[in-house]
Amino acid sequence: PITASPPRPNPPPGATTHRPVTRLNTSVLEGMNNRIKVIKRMAYGYRDSDYFFLKIKAAFPGNPR
Repeated sequence: PITASPPRPNPPPGATTHRPVTRLNTSVLEGMNNRIKVIKRMAYGYRDSDYFFLKIKAAFPGNPR
């Protein structure tokens, strides 16, 4: 028979928990990582790593934070 586990007690005040209080949306970051991976696949064989990083910077125009 399957039984339910007992409920966990609440953590003491000030204790950290395994999840953040606010939910963060990481879709923009995941999209950037995917774009960098695509550029990396296309850049296979480049001898100059500076050119590779210029391609990444060109893919994400805008103000750096």
